[in-house]
Amino acid sequence: MFPLSVRDPSSPSFCADREKGSEAVSPVAIVWPCPLAVDAYEAAGRDVLFPRPACPSCAGPLVFWSGYRRYVRAAGRCRKIFVPRLRCASCGVSHALLPAFTLAWRLDVAETVGMVMTQVAGGVCGVRPAAERAGVPYTTARGWVRRFRARARELGAGFAALAVELGGQAVTPPAGVARFALAAVGAAFAAAAGLPGWGRLGAWRFASAVTGGRLIAANTVSPWYVVGRRRFMPPIPP
Repeated sequence: MFPLSVRDPSSPSFCADREKGSEAVSPVAIVWPCPLAVDAYEAAGRDVLFPRPACPSCAGPLVFWSGYRRYVRAAGRCRKIFVPRLRCASCGVSHALLPAFTLAWRLDVAETVGMVMTQVAGGVCGVRPAAERAGVPYTTARGWVRRFRARARELGAGFAALAVELGGQAVTPPAGVARFALAAVGAAFAAAAGLPGWGRLGAWRFASAVTGGRLIAANTVSPWYVVGRRRFMPPIPP
């Protein structure tokens, strides 16, 4: 067990200070396609060149507004990184701006989670050897795999459609919904890699970015995970 609070404080919740009778707006964690290594991001701290996207709630302008620090684990070592918060000048809702190597409510980086998914859902090995290779507890890896399999049909359909939207090839579903989801993520990333800046991210940071960090969350309502509209894509990496 790791004595760290890994719950991201940017989890969606209704804004309590909105005027009575106004439309409730839920803040979300905006995941930007950060190309930096985890160590480089940690060292830069507040000096990272953060993007400033439009508000996912109302498309209004966002301004930087405080921030917080959270833990991430990469290569078996925990780091504490700075996460800025942005506040919408129009609707007043604040949003966390997470780098794409993070996943909402998860301690481990997207690449670690993706490695386990690729090995287990892809049929390479079982959960225990995959967890050992990734340097994470067996129970943690088992939870990832269960969540991924539970959402595999939805993820497969969404990423397969996204691949086509980006001009890629249609995905022929292989046997098993988990393998279909893996194939769809790969196809969508292959199509996105032809766009400026996306190729260097890697498939699992890409998957984190377009799902708003909720790749294996219980519920996924991402402002970017929209097929048929160009709004699905976060800002291009610098």
